[in-house]
Amino acid sequence: MPAFLDELGFVELLVALFVIVFLRAQATYWLARAIVTGAASRRFGRWLESPPMRRASALLARYGAPAVTLSFLTVGFQTVLNAAAGAARMRWVVYLLAMLPGCAAWALVYATVGFAVLWAVVGAAAGSPIGIAMLVALAAALTVSIVLLRRSRRSLPRGFGTQGRDSGHP
Repeated sequence: MPAFLDELGFVELLVALFVIVFLRAQATYWLARAIVTGAASRRFGRWLESPPMRRASALLARYGAPAVTLSFLTVGFQTVLNAAAGAARMRWVVYLLAMLPGCAAWALVYATVGFAVLWAVVGAAAGSPIGIAMLVALAAALTVSIVLLRRSRRSLPRGFGTQGRDSGHP
């Protein structure tokens, strides 16, 4: 953990992490809104048309504000979904109300488990038996999750859940 965070108590660490993720999520939301209204460069506009943004937009259209909340429990998808909310011009109050519990969950995860995983990686790199054991357990859990996710996707009819096929949109 960075030295300045080591000096904080648990509550202060939670607050610091909450503020960090809150500011980052708001910046992402407002940047995407600015891009959609034409206030930003073409380069960023192309990013809004990328495959990850299309997937995030479809997820947001299907599940609405709860998708924003749950995105904070993901790695790599959170930023894209926050941008999709901005690009879709989701009402700010709705976005804020969905974002706040997500920020709290993110801060709690990173104040507890998140940094433990980071330090397990560092420990494994340094040759710590405990760090290596934690990495093996994490890798096993990740592998099982991926296998189960792929199996569940294969069991769905082809095209199920894609916009235009079952959503009633042309």
